[in-house]
Amino acid sequence: MIGARRLLASAAWLAASLVLGLLLWQGVALWQEHARGVAFPGPIEVCARLGGLLRGEPWLGSSLAGHLAASAGRWGLGFALAVIGGSLWGLAVGGSRLAARLTRPWLEIMQLVPGLAWIPVALLLFGVGPAATVAMITATALPVVALAVAMGVSRIDPHHLAAARMLGAGRLALLATVVLPSLLPHLLTGLRVGMGAAWRVLVAGEMVVGMGGGLGYAILQSRWTLDFEGALAGVLVIAGVGLVLERGLFSTIERLTLARWGGGRDGR
Repeated sequence: MIGARRLLASAAWLAASLVLGLLLWQGVALWQEHARGVAFPGPIEVCARLGGLLRGEPWLGSSLAGHLAASAGRWGLGFALAVIGGSLWGLAVGGSRLAARLTRPWLEIMQLVPGLAWIPVALLLFGVGPAATVAMITATALPVVALAVAMGVSRIDPHHLAAARMLGAGRLALLATVVLPSLLPHLLTGLRVGMGAAWRVLVAGEMVVGMGGGLGYAILQSRWTLDFEGALAGVLVIAGVGLVLERGLFSTIERLTLARWGGGRDGR
């Protein structure tokens, strides 16, 4: 009963927040039209356009599904490369003092570089196209994941390792009972932060170096056809996908992980 009440209360607050956002949006649209004489699409027009796109209406030579698939493919490839490379680099930095002294400053510097600052490098290496966008995603998310993994490895309690070895634990048992409980909370944090950064730089990268499709490309090109409703509908899709990844995917993984490993860091 208490759980149902909490669920209803959360749903009510979410609905109230949504209504408030729509009212503010409509207010901005009305102000733009009356004070500046500039037509600004309101929520009704944009939602109608979004409904048409969801039904398969063409959008710059493709469909919403086609643009979303193109963006998702680039994001998935770039983020996967960042996770693999960042995990391996983080394990090396966290487990080796030599690797930490030689390469950890590189990660810290890379983390400070905004994703869009990689545009000149990506263009020089890969030219205009999807490969440049993938490279920007990887360069943005990789240091976040690597530093999170390095932090998790460095926080492993050596006494726990020694105790597990004394009890006869092999490598797999050590990994399952000591290493993973310490590493996973840090890794999940890195993945969540890296995911958000990768999704943002994906859209921005498609606007600058993208061609032939993708949400960022479609939003930017919509200005030439004066399809501002379509552009704002694309923004809603970007926000919706990011929300699903953050709240739906990573929050679920984090909840299941904490339930499995007891919710403590450092194996405790």
